[in-house]
Amino acid sequence: MSSYVSILRNNRNFRLLYIGQTISQLGDWFNAVAVYALLLDLTGSATAVAWMMIVQFLPVAVLGPMAGVIVDRVNRRRLMIVTDVVRGVLVLMLLFIRRPDQVWIAYVVMAIAVGAQAFFEPARTATIPNVTAPEELLAANALSSATWAAMLALGASIGGVVTALAGRNVAFVVNALSFFASALFLAQTRYDATPAAVPRARGILALTGITDLVEGVRYVTQRSHVAALMFVKAGWGLAGGVLLLLTIFGQRVFRLAGGSAAGIGVLYAARGIGAGLGPIALRWIIGQQPQRLRRTIGPAYFMVGAFYIALAWAPSLWVAALCVLCAHFGGSILWVFSTVLLQLEVPDRFRGRVFATELALVTLMSSLSSYWTAYELDRAGWSPRTLSFALGMMFCVPGVLWLTIQARWQEPLKN
Repeated sequence: MSSYVSILRNNRNFRLLYIGQTISQLGDWFNAVAVYALLLDLTGSATAVAWMMIVQFLPVAVLGPMAGVIVDRVNRRRLMIVTDVVRGVLVLMLLFIRRPDQVWIAYVVMAIAVGAQAFFEPARTATIPNVTAPEELLAANALSSATWAAMLALGASIGGVVTALAGRNVAFVVNALSFFASALFLAQTRYDATPAAVPRARGILALTGITDLVEGVRYVTQRSHVAALMFVKAGWGLAGGVLLLLTIFGQRVFRLAGGSAAGIGVLYAARGIGAGLGPIALRWIIGQQPQRLRRTIGPAYFMVGAFYIALAWAPSLWVAALCVLCAHFGGSILWVFSTVLLQLEVPDRFRGRVFATELALVTLMSSLSSYWTAYELDRAGWSPRTLSFALGMMFCVPGVLWLTIQARWQEPLKN
């Protein structure tokens, strides 16, 4: 615990980045519960929620590769500030949705906001090695993940209650203000946020970023261990369907106070607690040697799968919440450990492209998983419990693939 306190106390730039992240993510989870509840209340359709999840994923998949080129070219600090302000303004437009025929506004707003996130997240992830020492990387990422999880737990649970009692508009305003606050904290950081200048080709292809994109692809294809790590989160993208299931479990299986918001809030809060405990607990147990982090990834997939299979038989909301907590304990290990290993391995000049492409892969997989889950719920008549079992089994596939890759691993990661 001392290392987490120390990095916050002694590293001003990371502290400001962390505070901005904390405030913004608290607002995000207020917003998520409110948006899902809005769609369910106005349309009553799981497909409507699934399309919103796809809208929250797909722009990142489409924009990701070219967003990475921009992240590797411009001042990353300024880019994050601009995208925060844009998202804050956009979220305020959700206040105008009143009737079922206006729900298209929510899809447009969230699509553009998520498009901005396609630039923000790779810039933030690429920035962490610039404001921390190598020995601080795991602690910094574990702390960021734990905070994301804590904000999910607080934001989802409090957001569910606030949405149920005070209405959705309060949640939307809180989220907008959180983006503006994040931009304010980022504006106070002081570090070299522009990637190192490198000789660039000239011509139309270079101007449009195609040359940089090809260079990034060549870098990854020549390093099999980097490519393998980039696909870890894509395996976790199967959770896209699982996250839709949490809203459906909250609405149809474990309703509280006669509505969907509170049940959704409890399950999302459990997801957040598990995601927060995972990397912190495992860092304490196994340390932060790259080889150990790499060996933990395969078992983490099986842990996620086992507890989503268990969710299929949960007799009550609180048992379901425990299953979700344990599943996302494993999921956060996949997320944090693969991030740290990539930050250690990838040079700064390529980080934007690598992390943007990685984010595009996971969001694309999440979109497909969400759509398939919604189709089986609304069209094929599968129950939420049956789908939880099916998705849990699917997590074994990337687990087996990773163990196979691990057995054949030839090129060691840098220490």
